[in-house]
Amino acid sequence: MSQTFAQKALAKKVGRKEVTPGEILTLSPDRVLSHDNSADISEKFSSLGAEKVWDREKIVIVLDHCVPAADSRYATNHTIIRDFVKSQGITNFYDINWGICHQVFSEEGFALPGSLILGADSHTTTYGAFGAFSAGIGRSEMAGIWATGQIWLRVPESIRINIEGSFPPGVYSKDVILYIIGDLRADGALYQSVEFAGEAVRKMGISERMVLCNMAAEMGAKNGVVESDDKTENWLKGKAKGGYEPIYADPDARYARVLSYNISDLNPQVACPHTVDNVRSVEEVEGKSLNQVLIGTCTNGRIDDLQIATRILRGKRVADETRLLVFPASWKIYKEALKRGVIEVLVESGALIMNPGCGPCLGAHEGALAPGEVCLSTANRNFRGRMGCKEAEVYLASPATAAASAVEGRITDPRRFRPQNLTEKSN
Repeated sequence: MSQTFAQKALAKKVGRKEVTPGEILTLSPDRVLSHDNSADISEKFSSLGAEKVWDREKIVIVLDHCVPAADSRYATNHTIIRDFVKSQGITNFYDINWGICHQVFSEEGFALPGSLILGADSHTTTYGAFGAFSAGIGRSEMAGIWATGQIWLRVPESIRINIEGSFPPGVYSKDVILYIIGDLRADGALYQSVEFAGEAVRKMGISERMVLCNMAAEMGAKNGVVESDDKTENWLKGKAKGGYEPIYADPDARYARVLSYNISDLNPQVACPHTVDNVRSVEEVEGKSLNQVLIGTCTNGRIDDLQIATRILRGKRVADETRLLVFPASWKIYKEALKRGVIEVLVESGALIMNPGCGPCLGAHEGALAPGEVCLSTANRNFRGRMGCKEAEVYLASPATAAASAVEGRITDPRRFRPQNLTEKSN
């Protein structure tokens, strides 16, 4: 029986050649991830009768959602997590000076081809960019894994999405995935494994593939994946925490659906309030006034994203009544941006450079919106109240659209700004 990527990845974990969609399997993950919004589960862990975690080297904890702590409540949460990490001897702990969990997890070489990764965060799907089966789970499930090392998972059906063609000027992987989500809708891949393939995906760098897999969660997918290749191997050189064995779907695997998109004529896309699948071409919403623009998050806070923004912002100023916040996804990216002169250009344009972290994305602190304000963000979600205010509006777009819009103070087509330079990508 021919198998999809998801079937082969999960079959491997239970020592079988085949599994069938719908089967319930008992599995032990290769790595598990928690952050400060999900790692303080020590009481739930203890209630299971456990005294020691099942494997202190397979647990990764990153403090990133509210760093530094915004108030005593968050500070207390951080202290509880630090004490738990110390008492359990957890070796892979990253405190407030590392960055966003999904970027840190990847940079530190935990995201490996063929591995099973589970995280107490919905955007754990990001690691599919490295050929891993990675999925988000709940806090209670994570406590169970910490205690027993096992979890039940249902084998998902699979969708194969072929993305063909070449990127037009001003269009990026964020535009591609927004367009697909707008087409499939928020529940279009509910509890399914999404395999991204095709000419355009093969041309993408790791950063761009991370955008696709990160936002697979916004179409309801259990996981998203791009098969590993030479680009994956190059990324992992000197980083990989251990050995790995890539997994590839069989050429004649059976899918619930096979979809094809040609992006050669795609325009920049914008997700409008208050759902990610409320997607429009930038021309349809151009001119909407903005109070704030955010460039960063686990979706678009990498060095190539910042460079794309810099090409537009160089020699220009952010509009007087618009705030531009820039959150590099990690301190490694921050330092790289300093070396390349990116931070200097952004600061000279009037941008406010923030510490790496989740910041305003979830509305915990740093850049929360006021009632009636409008923000254009490179994040992955725009739900009502997402950035700290239920009476505010959040639009989603690429770093290019965000930078162009910051200059104009309103949603703006990035192709108005030197489009010949926008196709130069750093991977």
